[in-house]
Amino acid sequence: MAQGKYSRVDGKKSYCSTTTIVVVLGFCLVGVWMFMSSSAVPSQTSDLPVAKESKPKDSAKVSSQFEDNSGDLASDDTVKDSGNQESTNSEESNTNGNDDSSSNEETSNSEETSSNSESNENEKNNESNETEKNNESNSESNETEKNNESNSESNETEKNNESNSESNETETKEEKVNKDEDTKTGLSGATESEILKETTAQNGAFSTQAAESATEKKAQNIYNWKTCNTTAGADYIPCLDNLEAIRHLHGRSHFEHRERHCPDESPTCLVPLPVGYKTPIKWPRSREQIWYSNVPHTKLAAVKGHQNWVKVDGEYLSFPGGGTQFKNGALHYIDFIQESHPDIAWGKRTRVILDVGCGVASFGGYLFERDVIAMSFAPKDEHEAQVQFALERGIPAISAVMGTQRLPFPSKIFDVVHCARCRVPWHMEGGKLLLELNRMLRPGGYFVWSATPVYQNKTEDVEIWEAMKKLTKAMCWELVGINNDKLNQVGAAIYRKPTNNECYENRQQNEPPLCESKDDPDAVWKVQLEACMHRVPVDESARGSKWPETWPQRLESPPYWLKTSEVGVYGKAAPEDFTSDYEHWKRVVSKSYLTGLGIDWSSVRNVMDMRSIYGGFAAAMRDLKVWVMNVAPLDSPDTLPIIYERGLFGIYHDWCESFSTYPRSYDLLHADHLFSDVKKRCKLQGLMAEVDRILRPKGKLIVRDNIETIAEVENMAKSMNWNIKLTYNKDKEGLLCVEKSFWRPTEVETVTYAVE
Repeated sequence: MAQGKYSRVDGKKSYCSTTTIVVVLGFCLVGVWMFMSSSAVPSQTSDLPVAKESKPKDSAKVSSQFEDNSGDLASDDTVKDSGNQESTNSEESNTNGNDDSSSNEETSNSEETSSNSESNENEKNNESNETEKNNESNSESNETEKNNESNSESNETEKNNESNSESNETETKEEKVNKDEDTKTGLSGATESEILKETTAQNGAFSTQAAESATEKKAQNIYNWKTCNTTAGADYIPCLDNLEAIRHLHGRSHFEHRERHCPDESPTCLVPLPVGYKTPIKWPRSREQIWYSNVPHTKLAAVKGHQNWVKVDGEYLSFPGGGTQFKNGALHYIDFIQESHPDIAWGKRTRVILDVGCGVASFGGYLFERDVIAMSFAPKDEHEAQVQFALERGIPAISAVMGTQRLPFPSKIFDVVHCARCRVPWHMEGGKLLLELNRMLRPGGYFVWSATPVYQNKTEDVEIWEAMKKLTKAMCWELVGINNDKLNQVGAAIYRKPTNNECYENRQQNEPPLCESKDDPDAVWKVQLEACMHRVPVDESARGSKWPETWPQRLESPPYWLKTSEVGVYGKAAPEDFTSDYEHWKRVVSKSYLTGLGIDWSSVRNVMDMRSIYGGFAAAMRDLKVWVMNVAPLDSPDTLPIIYERGLFGIYHDWCESFSTYPRSYDLLHADHLFSDVKKRCKLQGLMAEVDRILRPKGKLIVRDNIETIAEVENMAKSMNWNIKLTYNKDKEGLLCVEKSFWRPTEVETVTYAVE
């Protein structure tokens, strides 16, 4: 006999009602829920990374912890206080790199669980009401009870998941407030980005809208930017276009009018953009082709086009790679020099060179093919915009002239000095200008002179050659060879500087004279030229007594003349300080800059480190297709010779004045504790206007400094409508990354001393 679905097998009424079973099961489920809730909530342990993903402005993310070690700090006292943080932060960076992806997954899962939990709560309420109706009618079956039990357990589990999600969010908020927790667990990139959306939020505390609005209004009121109105227009260089100072010069025969004449205070107006300015073409295509609208000058193409300097090609300016002495291409000419004297050994023995009167710097541009970097320079003269062409092409160059003052470089640093028809009267006035080259050339280094006196027999050329022959012999330079380039129909003479003082001591006449012992060859800032020679160092522990290691070994090795008995910039023994600084910047670049700032590094070519110590930042960028101009500020430790020793280059500069470069020269500027130093001596607004002048639109500025200075720079950047990519601070130190916009003020300021 078939049994009813809900009847007893024996046909009798059940002694245990449905209501009783529901009550018993209800107590059981309550017990299960209490047990699962207590075991599901995670304990507050520092081993669990709890992070909440946040997208900063422009979607930039920090992938590594900001390091507060000796490489970041400006003063010795601060270095001592944080001497042990380097290893700690390194461990934190490694932890954060592994936790970043898991943090994102956790955030996503938490949101999904919370959503499901809310949905199932509604289902639970509906099922509960239905169950009460069934209990009242005593018609609910055992199967329905089992279903209710299963649904209740499912809903309780979802409720537990929601509780876990809320617990994790609570832990995240607690970690933001407690800065000590950072050093215990490390921060993932997403957490760093969320903490530091505003520099006013110190130690992870959120700022208020009132405070943010007040700060913004204050910045807008303080920084009333205007566009510069000058004769030079979009090409304005304050220290080279001071027309009033130039008008008052007593003479120009020594190119005084091409030297620096800075105004008493740096201008605070912003240089206009050329009409139709475009984002520059990327390297390496830029070496051969640039936008005409970015450097709208055609005079050089008309004058030097037949020598393959530059040609106008529709909306482009094209550079065939030629020059006055190498019309058929720079690479052939570079190989010709090496073949003439193999000991030059491009990219091995010879790494850093000085190119005098560089033109559009094609020589330096193609030396990259031989792993050589050239400090190229030429004056801002009738060869219209030649240095600007070089920089727009992605080739290092500065505007400078060999006039009455020493060039802003240390002594004994260049492996080779090159002059190809550079129009410098080397033989005049006792050889004063050639003696300046002698000061900068390493003992054992080479001077390559490719000019008409070497290979032509015109009367003037013969006279110059005889004068140069006499002068170089008196300077004890050895003529190692004269060779002719048949393809280009030019010749080059190659000289070598002595490595000891024997020749100087055996000269019959002390002409040119040896410099007095009190004359410091490394003192160069606004120091007048002297027609004398400095002795070659002979002490084996002295800089210049030995040739550096071959490239690239010299990049990573402390110079032989750094002594362990000397204290480095950051308080350690000098060689250890050098190595520690390099390791620090390798971590910062690889773990933070390359991946955490939202920078497209394929669009970065021209880079400046505005306050370089050992060149560690530039060294860490070696594998990128960039070059770095290392700047040694006048009031910083004089470590520029160390930078050259490791196969990098740089220049001395006073940041209370404008830099000797054209506007829109650099893709990225890096300032490590520079702004806080400069504002002690001059106005920070003037420096920020200079940064705006140097930097290209869409270019990036990275600032590492104390949090007060970071806040000032950020406010100025906002007032210029720059994009804030990232701000981050910890222990009173901060990191800021901003991007320059195309914005220019509508209000104009006439710079009276720069107008004809």
